[in-house]
Amino acid sequence: MNILFVCSRNRLRSPTAERVFFDTPGINVRSAGTAKDAENPIARDDIEWADLILVMERHHRKNILEKFRTRTKIITLGIPDHYEFMDPDLIEVLQAKVTPYLERYAQHQE
Repeated sequence: MNILFVCSRNRLRSPTAERVFFDTPGINVRSAGTAKDAENPIARDDIEWADLILVMERHHRKNILEKFRTRTKIITLGIPDHYEFMDPDLIEVLQAKVTPYLERYAQHQE
């Protein structure tokens, strides 16, 4: 399964998520940002690659849907921009919010 993590500038939250879930068996991860000055601005190739898009906030979902026509499932995690890259609290929040989606995916693979 290909999962795309998205935040605004692709500097703190989504790169942390990419790093945290990088070695998860059966999962491929990428991260991108919706802002024009993002480290890795989201592109059509990212959308087409992803089986699931996990965005940090509602406005990221809105930006994606306005810019791209996609049927890819987009889930809002509800993680505000309060964290630094690899912040232990952010890692804990990501694991709590993302793991249920990974477990659902694993169940569908059996």
